[in-house]
Amino acid sequence: MKGRYNPSQLTMDKLFEVPAAPKLTPGSLQFNNELRNVLSAILKQSPKSRYEIAARMSELLDEEISKNMIDSWTAESRRGWRFPFEFTAAFETACESYQLTELLAQKRGCKILVGEEVLLAELGKLESMEADLKERKKALKQIMKRR
Repeated sequence: MKGRYNPSQLTMDKLFEVPAAPKLTPGSLQFNNELRNVLSAILKQSPKSRYEIAARMSELLDEEISKNMIDSWTAESRRGWRFPFEFTAAFETACESYQLTELLAQKRGCKILVGEEVLLAELGKLESMEADLKERKKALKQIMKRR
């Protein structure tokens, strides 16, 4: 039954790290430098040049994005330049990355699933529900036998 722990059963924490909501303190959600570092890391990992990424973003946003803008978003010396949240999907698409989405999910205590991972998670959820139902049916049958 739900709430009972069986050491022979595999728990979610043994499959992957279950994210926990971060402890919120004053300034704990200020991650400007971390964002700049992640943007820089994504750009370094991409086989595309910053010019190509800017061109793809411009196409996707129907708005002019320049290499200089990308440089400013990643430069720690350009504190006045902040990466606009509404550009996230275009940036990730241009770079073929989900790291910005993952960063935001981490800050909120979440985990993202992409593609087939969603199907696997849903399958796991259904199998867990089946196991719970089977356990409940078993318990009810035992109660009925005692009567």
